[in-house]
Amino acid sequence: MQRFKDKTVIVTGAGSGIGAATATRFSQEGAAVVLVGRDEGKLERVAAGLANARVVSADVGSQDGAAAIVETALTMGGIDVLVNNAGIVVDGEIDQVSPEDWQRQFQTNVFGPYIVTRAAWPHLRASGGNVVNTSSVSGLGGDWGMLAYNASKGAVTNFTRALALDGAKYGIRVNAVNPALTRSELTRDMLSDQDLIARFRERMPLGAPLEPEAVAAVIAFLASDDARFVTGVNLPVDGGCMASNGQPPQ
Repeated sequence: MQRFKDKTVIVTGAGSGIGAATATRFSQEGAAVVLVGRDEGKLERVAAGLANARVVSADVGSQDGAAAIVETALTMGGIDVLVNNAGIVVDGEIDQVSPEDWQRQFQTNVFGPYIVTRAAWPHLRASGGNVVNTSSVSGLGGDWGMLAYNASKGAVTNFTRALALDGAKYGIRVNAVNPALTRSELTRDMLSDQDLIARFRERMPLGAPLEPEAVAAVIAFLASDDARFVTGVNLPVDGGCMASNGQPPQ
């Protein structure tokens, strides 16, 4: 498929995991891709395998970073799709999460999508483009010991809904994916715990962990004309995890 031929796509957090898989998927479907992240070396390694890609080493939680991202995309022809994927995880219960850690969590996971989308918004209006945010199943329900992360992803979930309402009059669609446990650098420690993975497999009928390419495929669908009448959706990509009412397997 070449659903994104002559389109320009921005992917934040593109150096590994879901972001790298998403940048690769859009490139395979014909897009020019702007890869954004803090580690330029990782971005360059991903970009080396893509047909038409540029790298922006930037902090998505800064206005200067957002401006640099948009400026680079405009040199490639405009902005048709923005994938707000960059994120970090701060875990711990409320008395274990410092105010500084809380702010750091929200700076990347919530302020980042806001400030990058705000910078891209006039150009998305011009192109009739769309936004796909990476939220999480942790933005649809709570986890033990992940207060800050849950709160930040809950914010992304409702940011997606509200922005979709505001964007509709401009022809801009806004959606999110909500993955469950996915293989990435962020989850490396979790993936090394075989007892934990076994418990995840009990709750995810299609198996755990997800491969990042599976999430990337759903992001590409939401960004494509195949989803032209889909907006304001938070789509779980969770192997069936949320199909359960919470009771254990019998």
